[in-house]
Amino acid sequence: MRLVMVGGPGAGKGTQAKRLQAALGIPWISTGDVLHQAIEAQTPLGRAVQPVVEKGEFVDDTVMIELMRDRLQQPDATQGWLLDGYPRTAFQAEELDFLLDELGQKVDWAIWLDVPKAILMERSLTRSRDDDHPEAIQRRIDLLYERTIPILDYYGYRQRLLKVDGHQSPEAIEQTICQRLGI
Repeated sequence: MRLVMVGGPGAGKGTQAKRLQAALGIPWISTGDVLHQAIEAQTPLGRAVQPVVEKGEFVDDTVMIELMRDRLQQPDATQGWLLDGYPRTAFQAEELDFLLDELGQKVDWAIWLDVPKAILMERSLTRSRDDDHPEAIQRRIDLLYERTIPILDYYGYRQRLLKVDGHQSPEAIEQTICQRLGI
């Protein structure tokens, strides 16, 4: 199964991705983790994206698309995957579809964890990442509504969107997702 997890900062994407990874036996590909690892290791990519990530901005589409191309061609991703944090824009969703066409794959479902803005802020402030300060969090939430919400139309039009109320217990969210996916 090939899944895309969509939601704001603090929506519970990571928590649900971890649970789905275990249930489905597919790799969980968190672009946030990949970017933070690159920054921590001070790779050329890491140094280039560090100021962008620290401001809460989105990393350039070209960089993200190439990052995904490399990752989705790794052997563990041939039978399925769960993307967390990518795509973040309708353009990226379309580019992902083009890439998947080349790889003979397709997105089965995009899972939207719908959580109110105030809850996203509250949850994000309790995390311990270096870039989780109020200004960066607010910027990421603003960008979610400005650039990411159109993904819902993109996947909805293709009948590949699962909307889930993300403002409930992690167990209830997991149960809803698994029921809707038929697992």
